[in-house]
Amino acid sequence: MSSLQGYVDRRVLLILQDGRAIVGTMAGYDQKSNVVLSDSKERVYSIDEGVEEIPLGLYLVKGDMVVLIGEIDEVLDQAVDLATVRAEPIMPIRY
Repeated sequence: MSSLQGYVDRRVLLILQDGRAIVGTMAGYDQKSNVVLSDSKERVYSIDEGVEEIPLGLYLVKGDMVVLIGEIDEVLDQAVDLATVRAEPIMPIRY
């Protein structure tokens, strides 16, 4: 992965190989792209219900599980009512 330094101390969204979406503040990372998130939550998407947020707190993600890392615009993110969002869950990657 490219340098992750620009994401440190910012709110990010991680999409993982197993389909999970984790949102949190990037506290750090290492040379293997392992990522430490603080104040993190897993967002669980559903067609039938709104987005459920499960608090995870301080969370370590192995670098080989990360598919995507993106910075979140906190103002836009807070403006979205997640209870009204309907979406299919992301399917796990199969090799």
